[in-house]
Amino acid sequence: MDPLTQVRLTREIVDIDSTTGREGEVGAFLVRLLRERGYDVIEQAVSGGRFNVYGSIGRPDVVFSTHFDCVPPFFPSREEQGRIYGRGSCDAKGIAIAQIAAAERLRSSGMNNLGLLFVVGEERGSDGAKLANTIAPGSRFLINGEPTDNRLARATRGIYRSRLHASGRAAHTSQPELGESAIEKLVDAIVAMRDVEWPSDPDLGTTYYTIGVIKGGVAPNVVPPSAEAEALFRTVGDHAIVGERLAHVLSGRVEIEDDLMVPPVRLRTVPDFDTAVFNFTTDVPFLDKWGTPLLMGPGSINVAHTSEEHLEIAEMHRAVDLYASLAKTLLER
Repeated sequence: MDPLTQVRLTREIVDIDSTTGREGEVGAFLVRLLRERGYDVIEQAVSGGRFNVYGSIGRPDVVFSTHFDCVPPFFPSREEQGRIYGRGSCDAKGIAIAQIAAAERLRSSGMNNLGLLFVVGEERGSDGAKLANTIAPGSRFLINGEPTDNRLARATRGIYRSRLHASGRAAHTSQPELGESAIEKLVDAIVAMRDVEWPSDPDLGTTYYTIGVIKGGVAPNVVPPSAEAEALFRTVGDHAIVGERLAHVLSGRVEIEDDLMVPPVRLRTVPDFDTAVFNFTTDVPFLDKWGTPLLMGPGSINVAHTSEEHLEIAEMHRAVDLYASLAKTLLER
């Protein structure tokens, strides 16, 4: 696949809205692309017209993988100053095209034991990856793609996501003593979280969290009877320790509902490839049956999920070289 085709296909796939839950059209795009190139393709149904795409040549020893869902809001592609802008350009549709280009290069050199796995749902709980694990073909290596600035990841953080529920009692705000504000309870709980000493790790650093969503109340003139918040922790070890500390400090204030747990991961690296540690999490923990995992991809996590999301075209072309070289190195060793 020549460089101009890589750019064209990246823009075409970015121009299709595949925010999580709406991945069907991009899935069909990938199926057509792989079948046109002679891959045996499986469409693995996930839910609501969404499906994973798995293409293979022979029985694969190496499988390239990434996700093709994106966070909202969707915005289409544009090309400026050597960059492709658009939702999913670096996270992770441009990566998918680079992986296909690398697989095509390896095939042209005589390698006929390759796979390409593209999954849905990574941005909201990895339901696609969890299901994809049931069709693992016995591959030896999984090269997963996320924006790592073309560096191999040594480790990634995990996730512990929970909902905090506060209960109160409604009353007319002219008689506040008759009510009990759930919002004030929730705010007090969130403030208390700031003083907790969260777990640390020598490589990954200290656990941190974000309160990403807050909901509550009925109207400005009603003492709020209920409120809730979503807390997302970027963990560096056992999520149970985080849960225990959270429960201790919030005891009697709010109820805690566990929502999502993803463990941190230590990853294989290869000599002569640049490496780094990353604070995000990936589908890798849910694809453990696909072989020894590695993680690498073009693009920067610093612009992913932003209104300026983009992928340097030169970096995408470099990723094709690196993916092909990495696959050869793994099989030779």
